[in-house]
Amino acid sequence: MKIAIWGAGGIGCYYGAKLQTAGHEVVFIARGKHLAAMQSEGLSVSHPEFSFHETVCAIDQDELLEHYLCQQFDLIILALKNTHTSSLLEAACEWLQQGETPVLSLQNGVDNEPEIAQCIGEERTLGGLAVRIGGHIIEPGCVEATGIAQVIFGAWPNHHNNAEQSENQKQGDRTEIRDNSAQLKSINSFNEMFQQAGIASILTDDIQRELWRKLIINNGVNPLSALSGLNTRSLTQNPVLRDKVYSMMLETAVAAEHDGLVLEQSDVDEMFELICNFDAIKTSMLVDKEKGRPLELDGISGTVLRRCQQLEIEAPVTAFVHEILSLEEERRHG
Repeated sequence: MKIAIWGAGGIGCYYGAKLQTAGHEVVFIARGKHLAAMQSEGLSVSHPEFSFHETVCAIDQDELLEHYLCQQFDLIILALKNTHTSSLLEAACEWLQQGETPVLSLQNGVDNEPEIAQCIGEERTLGGLAVRIGGHIIEPGCVEATGIAQVIFGAWPNHHNNAEQSENQKQGDRTEIRDNSAQLKSINSFNEMFQQAGIASILTDDIQRELWRKLIINNGVNPLSALSGLNTRSLTQNPVLRDKVYSMMLETAVAAEHDGLVLEQSDVDEMFELICNFDAIKTSMLVDKEKGRPLELDGISGTVLRRCQQLEIEAPVTAFVHEILSLEEERRHG
């Protein structure tokens, strides 16, 4: 298959390298010094169970939009920061609409898929998340990754919702039924592609729930790690901060009610245990802070706070940490 990795940072480069090693044609879309290094020296990916150093096809967004067609790709994977989703879709929506290629989001947060679907339609939108992986650019052209690096993905908003929609339309729009069948067929082919490339992929019938379960982790550790400078292991082993991590996770689970989801305390406990026992990694928000980049606050803690406000409930720990980091961001970036 021909795959575009849009936002070829630490996570995107790891998955792209695995796919290229398995024989797929991968185009890495990046920018800046990282792009220049990949173009001149190739891409290096280091993982405890995987090593990669090869020439890659690396281009910037302008070249993609000018010299490629959407339909040239079998799958487009978005792995960029959620802070860039809106600007990407504004620049590339017309380009995306000229093809029928599915778009898989592997981004933090729960608001990317609705934006993508608004541009290209739900039938082409795949929700996804990268879990149990830490991946960062350690220097231009060089990526270091850890963890079993799973991909959980499925139809947006959900497989079972799409199936119910098709059932309701059996006496009416049969074209829609065929479109849903084609979508499920392509999803299965992508799952097979990931697994054959050694990527531990999992198909889910309820991707919205899985995205919220990951947001439980992200809101629990990302903002606090950026505020404290601690990695996930140090954060969860600190007796004071450990309790705050759990509190922010609980606040996230409550916020999910706004989207019609019921997340139990067992979901929170499972995610808390997972992050406590995972490798000691720097969160993406901590890395962004150290490198002077904008933080994904709006798509993580901001998402929780907006929904809690609309539900008229309090999220005091998330609100406190979010406010401190927001003030720091104002001082750093204006």
